[in-house]
Amino acid sequence: MFTGIIETLGTIQEIKKDKDNIHITIDSAITSELKIDQSVAHNGICLTVVDIKDSLYTVTAIGETIKKTTISHWEKGDSVNLERAMKLGDRLDGHIVQGHVDQTGTCIATHETNGSWSYTFQYDDSLNNITIEKGSITVNGVSLTIVDSKKNEFGVAIIPYTFEHTNFHDFKVGTKINLEFDVIGKYVSRLYSNK
Repeated sequence: MFTGIIETLGTIQEIKKDKDNIHITIDSAITSELKIDQSVAHNGICLTVVDIKDSLYTVTAIGETIKKTTISHWEKGDSVNLERAMKLGDRLDGHIVQGHVDQTGTCIATHETNGSWSYTFQYDDSLNNITIEKGSITVNGVSLTIVDSKKNEFGVAIIPYTFEHTNFHDFKVGTKINLEFDVIGKYVSRLYSNK
């Protein structure tokens, strides 16, 4: 379980294909605090640490994860948003995030608004995922509030801190992103679609 509050950025050092799996090695400031078998969210994708060496650690993504996320687009040198699992008893500063990406989306607009930034993302609405105005969404692992909700797109606004401390500063029109829709909204949507 995560909160969508990014701890730090990591840099991809190596990507190795192994049958249907991909092993990703990352350099990060939090590596010394990690343990093998620990869950870490990478751009919102919950992946398990399988190896640690010095400032580097490795995670493995299986075929199902690769199909539903942006991992196949990752390259050596890319920055990824990192968040370790929430500790029981911590404040829930973002919202309940599972680290289970529902689908990918695409950035279709970016705009600097005199000290903050706004982004518009588009997604395939045939998967029955929904957004609502002032609802929660996770974009590349970042917990955000929706400011403009439409049928297959939504907008968010971010503060300078988020812009500087996540990979949002790398986003441009066409950037592929990971989306995890609000877990409560997913249950409500499923409940109504079964009636």
